Amino acid sequence: MATISTPHKLYLSAPLPFVGQKRMFAKHFIEVIKQYPAGTVFVDLFGGSGLLSHITKHYHPESRVIYNDFDNYRHRIDNIPGTNRLLSQIRQITEQVPRHKPITGDARKSIFELLENEERENGYIDFITLSSSLMFSMKYKLTINDMRSEVLYNNVRKTDYERCPEYLAGLEIESCDYRELFERFKDTPEVVFLVDPPYLLTDVGTYRMYWRLADYLDVLSVLPGHNFIYFTSEKSCIVELCEWMGRHPSLGDPFARCQRREFKATMNYNARYTDIMLFTIPDLPPDNAA
Repeated sequence: MATISTPHKLYLSAPLPFVGQKRMFAKHFIEVIKQYPAGTVFVDLFGGSGLLSHITKHYHPESRVIYNDFDNYRHRIDNIPGTNRLLSQIRQITEQVPRHKPITGDARKSIFELLENEERENGYIDFITLSSSLMFSMKYKLTINDMRSEVLYNNVRKTDYERCPEYLAGLEIESCDYRELFERFKDTPEVVFLVDPPYLLTDVGTYRMYWRLADYLDVLSVLPGHNFIYFTSEKSCIVELCEWMGRHPSLGDPFARCQRREFKATMNYNARYTDIMLFTIPDLPPDNAA
């Protein structure tokens, strides 16, 4: 666990790109977080970019705020000087390429040579931040090989990213499975859980976990009996599902006695899915014909 000094500047968006950061919710979140009493313990189970934790600590400097940095965002922040250096070199390489146009030929080759050299000599590249300068919005690749399969565009950021050592100031930083963190704090008096899991039916390719429907539903088990701030999307239908379950509390699992068959289907060269058939076999009387 790491702790650093208390933040002074308030950020309303994360200093580096991150899929799912809650910058659009920041002002609404502030209105809610200010209603909790001084000394409340806040546990950010899915810390992501740290924005929710940062805002919480800013408005509750006397509180413990635990930030679960499962995706190692702090390492990206620590590497901002290296990222700025790379972007400066990429600007030079692409200075003759029109803005928002494909980077081709020698310029593209030089960018990959630069990245290969950086990875070889320094062992780390912030691919998410670089992707935001070399691809279009919300498209990210996490390795050089993955980037090679994409068209690169000259969307290179024109200015350096700001050094922000105070962004995570005052937070107790963890990096573990959210269930482990929940177990450690679930009996803490007046604890508030910040619950912002990756959204169902959205791209989670930049997260360090694979999520199934059951994983999203498991998250709901941390909510009963606790104060929380939970984020979801209408796309996930989680709220609708929970409302439906509330209207049918005695249903249980309708598939509990089913058998299952699967069929692997292909739509085209890169789109595949699994069709599932669930069925029951009637209980037949014993054959006494013999």
